[in-house]
Amino acid sequence: MWVKGVLGCVVLALLCAPVAASAREVSVGYTSPAALHGLDVVTRIDSLHVAEVSTSDIAALRLRTGILWVRATVQRHHLGQTFVASPRGIAAAEWQFDATRSNLVPQSVEQAAAGLTIAVVDTGADVAAPAIAAKAPITHNAVTGNSTVSDATGHGTFVASLAAGSVTNGSALSGFGGDAKLMIVQANRGANAFDDVDEAAGITWAVDNGAKIINLSIGGAETSQVERDAIQYAISHGVLLVIAGGNSGQSGNVPSYPAALVGTHGLAVASSTATGKRAAFSTVAPYVSLAAPGVHVLGATTSVASTSVYPRAKFTGQPGLYAYGSGTSYSAPQVSGAAALVWAADPSLTADGVAQILEQTATGGGSWNGKTGYGVLDVAAAVARALGLAASPANNP
Repeated sequence: MWVKGVLGCVVLALLCAPVAASAREVSVGYTSPAALHGLDVVTRIDSLHVAEVSTSDIAALRLRTGILWVRATVQRHHLGQTFVASPRGIAAAEWQFDATRSNLVPQSVEQAAAGLTIAVVDTGADVAAPAIAAKAPITHNAVTGNSTVSDATGHGTFVASLAAGSVTNGSALSGFGGDAKLMIVQANRGANAFDDVDEAAGITWAVDNGAKIINLSIGGAETSQVERDAIQYAISHGVLLVIAGGNSGQSGNVPSYPAALVGTHGLAVASSTATGKRAAFSTVAPYVSLAAPGVHVLGATTSVASTSVYPRAKFTGQPGLYAYGSGTSYSAPQVSGAAALVWAADPSLTADGVAQILEQTATGGGSWNGKTGYGVLDVAAAVARALGLAASPANNP
C-alpha cells in the first residue's frame, strides 16, 4: 500500500510539473552587442543592430537590458512558378533576349559593365555551371558566415545565370548583365526556407562588399522591421534593388514583400508573356514598376532541380545544364542585368536615375498600369537613353 501511495504521488507530481517551453527563433533589435551576451545568437547584423536568437523565454528577453524590441521572424520563399507552358508553344531558346532587345546592346557597353557588381541574394548557386563559373563569382553564405554556397533547388542558379551569366564563354545561355561581376549570396536554410533576418543579412553583406545592384527573387505576404531596415540600408548606400513582384495574379493579387517596399527607390518586376502581355500568374499591384519575360524563359540549372518545375532544354555540344522556368523570379534578374548595362553606359547615374530610365524606356511609352507597370523592359532603348542617343522604336508583338 505504501509503495502504491508513493508511486501515486510521483505520478501526480510529474503531471503537475510545469512543462518547459520549447525554444523558438525570434528577431530582436539591440542597442549594442553587449545586450546579446549569454543569448543563443543564430544571426547577428551589426549594421542594423538586429539579431536572430533562439529562446524559450520571450518575456524575459523583452525585459533584458539593451533589447529594444522582439518580433517573430517572417518567412520568405523564392518566386519561381510551377512551370507554365508558353502561349506560343515552345518559343525560341532565348526568346527573352529578342523580346527585350537585349541583343542590340553595343558590345562596348557590355564590356564596360565589368565595373559593376550584381548580387543575387537567393538559394545560392551551382558555381560550377558554365555560365556562372566563367564569371568567377564572389560568394557568401549569410547563414553560415563563410564563402561556401550550393543550390538544392536550382532556383538561385537559374536567377544568377539570367542576371549575370557569362556572355563570352560560348555556353548556350548569355546573361543580361554583359561583363558585370556576379556576387552569389546564399540566404536560405532549407530548400525554399528563408526568413527575414537571413534575407537582411544577405542584403547588408552585399551592400558592404561592393554590390551596386541587388536582385531579390524572393517574397512573402507580410513584412517586418528587419526587412524594412535592410531595404532602407541598401537604398541609403546608393544600391539599386530589383525585386520580383509576386505570383499571386490568380490568387487574389496579394501584395508581395519586399517588392511592395521599394517605392520610387527600386524596381518591382512583373512577368510578361511572349506576346508582351501580363502573365496570368503575375501580381497586379500599385507597386509594379515594369515587366520582363517570365513564361518559359531559358536559364541554367542543376542536376538536382525538379524537371517538372524546370523542364530541361537540350543543346547539342553545349556544356552545362539548361532548363525553362516561369515566374516573376526570372523576370527580375533580366532587369538587374539591364540595370548594369544602363549604369555602364552612364556611370554618373544614381540608382534612382537608372530605375527611371528603365521605366521610361519600357514599352508603355511613359504610361503606367498595375499589370505591367511602365511596360515591358526594352534594354536597347534604355541603354540608348543612357548614352544620350535616340533609340529606334521597339517592334513589339
